[in-house]
Amino acid sequence: MVIKNVSLETVIGVTSKIPENQMPEIAFAGKSNVGKSSLINALMNRKSLARTSAQPGKTQTINFYNINNEFYFVDLPGYGYAKVSVEVKEKWGKMVERYLKKSGQLRAVFLLIDIRHEPSANDRQMYEWICANGYHPIIIATKLDKVNRSQIQKHIKIVKQGLGVDKNTIVVPFSAVSKQGRDDIYDLIDKILSDKDMEMTQPAEEE
Repeated sequence: MVIKNVSLETVIGVTSKIPENQMPEIAFAGKSNVGKSSLINALMNRKSLARTSAQPGKTQTINFYNINNEFYFVDLPGYGYAKVSVEVKEKWGKMVERYLKKSGQLRAVFLLIDIRHEPSANDRQMYEWICANGYHPIIIATKLDKVNRSQIQKHIKIVKQGLGVDKNTIVVPFSAVSKQGRDDIYDLIDKILSDKDMEMTQPAEEE
């Protein structure tokens, strides 16, 4: 994958209509301090197009980044920030759920988890929520540079067990510092967009 052109095309809030895009969408979800903006910037080869913030929980919109005029990266609001009111959390939740249910072009959801820690209750809830809305999330284990190389597989196992993922779930370790894992994510996105050997939606239940 070669990223040539990127732009922030659409920003929607809690009362906005979900855009009826004609190009495929790849969504990114994760806790407020998990490094989601850093990942998206690394994938787009931009330093600060996806806005990072010193105040977790500040992002209250869904941001659509046009990539090469071929597909979109969709940055979902961060979750799990304690200082945000219950009312605001509920509004964010409804906005994200509305997007997951109504987007006609969403191909896959990447769920970011901090590799250093066991997944939180909010992480588990988000994983189950994505699955309940018909998608099989790919897990990005962020902040890889913060753990010793010899401990990586141990931490990945903790992430998998903490989320209760099925055996087919893909987990990609990623470092925003070294960019390790970026090529693996590019390869996954290429497969998703070409629809070859990759199914990111849950199989329909038999009637």
